[in-house]
Amino acid sequence: MALTGRTALLAALGSLPVGILAPSWTGMLAVNAPLSLAILCDYALAAPVRTLRFTRSGDTSVRLGDAADVQLTVTNSSRRRLRAQLRDAWPPSSWPTGTEQAASRHTLTVPSGEQRRLTTVLRPTRRGDRKAERITVRSYGPLGLAARQGNHRVPWSVRVLPPFTSRKHLPSRLARLRELDGRTSVLTRGEGTEFDSLRAYVPGDDTRSIDWRATARQSAVAVRTWRPERDRHLLIVLDTGRTSAGRVGDVPRLDAAMDATLLLTALATRAGDRVDLLAYDRRVRARVQGRTSAGDVLATVVDTLATLEPELVETDARGLSTTALSAAPRGSLIVLLTSLEAAPIEEGLLPLLPQLTQRHTVLLAAVSDPRIEEMAKARGTVDAVYDAAAGTQAQAERRSTAEKLQRHGVVVVDATPDTIAPALADAYLALKAAGRL
Repeated sequence: MALTGRTALLAALGSLPVGILAPSWTGMLAVNAPLSLAILCDYALAAPVRTLRFTRSGDTSVRLGDAADVQLTVTNSSRRRLRAQLRDAWPPSSWPTGTEQAASRHTLTVPSGEQRRLTTVLRPTRRGDRKAERITVRSYGPLGLAARQGNHRVPWSVRVLPPFTSRKHLPSRLARLRELDGRTSVLTRGEGTEFDSLRAYVPGDDTRSIDWRATARQSAVAVRTWRPERDRHLLIVLDTGRTSAGRVGDVPRLDAAMDATLLLTALATRAGDRVDLLAYDRRVRARVQGRTSAGDVLATVVDTLATLEPELVETDARGLSTTALSAAPRGSLIVLLTSLEAAPIEEGLLPLLPQLTQRHTVLLAAVSDPRIEEMAKARGTVDAVYDAAAGTQAQAERRSTAEKLQRHGVVVVDATPDTIAPALADAYLALKAAGRL
């Protein structure tokens, strides 16, 4: 039984004249006996909580930053009218801080034998699965003096997907892809290594593209056109070790790498290439393999990344390299999203690069901290001088590490969280234009 504020107010109002006019046990009994009887009657007339039935419906997935609507249908199968307050509890990260109470609490009235539908609006602040917790119902009597209270569990889960903010860059990269394919009217013809068709020569064409045999069979000069090869294989490897847990501004490195992964996946599948995904630190954390449909690949990658979290362990570079070699057919593009920290690269990855670059094209993408550049440019105070020295040293170490990777034939992309996704897409298009894919 739960007593309400109205009960406390009535008890206080009744005790005041008794204490002034008739301060005795008789006076107290004269006030409290009727109040106690009213409380018991009110409790007895409140609709029972145990017999309530609940069902859920609504959204099962939502992008981070968007809202998800989850409906809860309450059925009152008792003979009494239900007057209740209901709390639909979810994990704290289901709403922005400070909004949980208003979003999760509902007031409802359900006549006997009827049902009502409530909508709980979730605005998750983190990726992953958000599972419904207890439903707490407080059923009040008609006088509002006492209430029955009980809990129910009605399972429901909402998967919070990565926000994919870099999708705004996709139209411009697809336009560039169409230019490479020669499917748009531009001054530069489609480049690549796969023969496409013959057409008439126009001034400005590369004379090396003239097909002399076809020219001999007709009166006009004919040239070959080329397009980037299709149906190539991409393996995107996400390093989920300790370095991916570091935050750059308000964004973990892993989340920025995920955003770049989604843009590259969308672009590569539109280009006709096959895309696989591997998340690894000391073991395989997630894998997407064997998908062929462009829409199916992207949807599967998004769903897989939703629950992926960084692990606070040192990445096993040898295990990562071995797993990537076994997962990628010869001649693939291996895109490794990791950090450019000198120690992990030089001690773990560099000795193993010859095995990878001998069989595959390797592209390494790293998320840099713009704060380092700001520190390197700091001036004016003693603290700023120390910051400048630290920033300059960090920049020099990253450049040195990138140069070592490039000497092994690795394409390196080093960009901030806001620019890593379009920079990685541009590097992919550049490799395609150069005939390395």
